[in-house]
Amino acid sequence: MKASVFVGVSVDGFMARANGNLDFLPEGGGEPHGYDEFMSTVDALVIGRKTYETVLGFGGWAYGEKPVFVLSSRELAPPPAGAIVEHVSGEPKDIVSTLDRRGIRHIYVDGGVTIQGFLRAGLIQRLIVTRVPVLIGTGISLFGSIENDIRLKHIATRSYGSGLVQSEYEVVV
Repeated sequence: MKASVFVGVSVDGFMARANGNLDFLPEGGGEPHGYDEFMSTVDALVIGRKTYETVLGFGGWAYGEKPVFVLSSRELAPPPAGAIVEHVSGEPKDIVSTLDRRGIRHIYVDGGVTIQGFLRAGLIQRLIVTRVPVLIGTGISLFGSIENDIRLKHIATRSYGSGLVQSEYEVVV
């Protein structure tokens, strides 16, 4: 199974403010930067509870009919009508095995703690990181601390008129 990350961060590497606020990210509907094309390759999403709750606050459901597996040890807020949401818990390798047995071939992993856990477990193959031209000084780090180096192979870097700079990497095994 392939696991990918597609995420926006401040230039100083934060994916959200300390309180979880994403107000520094560009508004949706702006210039296209590959998200729709990326989503067309994804079978399902694996996200953390805090990310799920943040997305619920956006109004509307961002993931259409794609199944969304939410990692949490707590009960989840009810999903919006039409959303396919499943509550899961456990180690990343066990979750990947379960989803693989269900025929899912490509997952989009999102949420700080979730991304970090999947990276530490060696389960992410592709990272697409879009840097937003702002420094926020503190917040939720995309990668957090890691015990060992994670080697990356640069695939491409794209820049956009708005100042976004997107780099794509393959995780070297």
